[in-house]
Amino acid sequence: MKKTFLLFLFASACAFAQDQVKFAAKIQNRNSDTLHIQSRTLNKLLVSDANGNFKDAFAVQPGFYQLFDGSEVATIYLKNGYDLAMTMNAKMFDETISFKGNGEKENNYIAKKFMDIEAMEEKLATAKDNAAITKIVDETFKKLESGLADKSLDENFRTLMTKQLAAEKTNSMEAAVKMQKLQAMKGKPSPQFAYENHKGGTTKLADLKGKYVYIDVWATWCGPCRQEIPFLQKIEEEYHGKKIEFVSLSIDTKKDYEKWRKMVTDKSLGGIQLIADKDWSSEFVKAYGIDSIPRFILIDPKGNVVDADAARPSDPALRAQLDKLLK
Repeated sequence: MKKTFLLFLFASACAFAQDQVKFAAKIQNRNSDTLHIQSRTLNKLLVSDANGNFKDAFAVQPGFYQLFDGSEVATIYLKNGYDLAMTMNAKMFDETISFKGNGEKENNYIAKKFMDIEAMEEKLATAKDNAAITKIVDETFKKLESGLADKSLDENFRTLMTKQLAAEKTNSMEAAVKMQKLQAMKGKPSPQFAYENHKGGTTKLADLKGKYVYIDVWATWCGPCRQEIPFLQKIEEEYHGKKIEFVSLSIDTKKDYEKWRKMVTDKSLGGIQLIADKDWSSEFVKAYGIDSIPRFILIDPKGNVVDADAARPSDPALRAQLDKLLK
């Protein structure tokens, strides 16, 4: 009877292990004392001990999850029955993330994939033409696809990743071609605009010649745009009185016109507050190929493009660039 009971406990423990994923992490220089593992069906919070160790077991649907450490995000693949141990130095987040245990192959593939795509993007930044872009993208994704030939990888992972790679390859090609067009605008005369000013009348880009112009293309409904506003306000204060104008160009639709006017007033938004005439279809917006916001543009005192896809106000790179230009 005792032996039967022990066998029952052992079988129950094995069944329990197969119904959950065991996840542990050791993080040096951690950004916070918590890890969030999230998807549309899961929001799991792991709390570290005093030494930066995280450990828990929980049930999941097999698939990709986002791991957020309070500052950066990584993609991981989880499946019940996995027993994963992750190590990382948060100061070199992407370069040091590594996995051991059941599920390590799938997750180390994802980590390496991220680094391979990052290396590809660096090469694409110097590509001279579409042929060069195609060659760089094809070589990168051929390498990634060959890695999925490993039959020991989870079959569901291979299926999901194959679909993801196909989509990422298309997106990478489109983004690289778009970026090449934006880079080609550097040093050339900027497309012009003449839009309604919140304070009254119309403001033209040509009116601002003689100063650098930093343009924030945004909308009242855009969460990431609103998140940048406090950073933009701080930048405006720091560079007040210098040879630069800050323009916020709303692409709100006509139905949100009053919402735009009210928000500018209520939030005491500074700089030059304009609204485009035809939201996304406005000529200036189309000329810069803007299909997502916020988007930032930097123009020199002669009206030429410095950067058609400039750094955000929250990015320290913007201050470094402005300091260099305005010294």
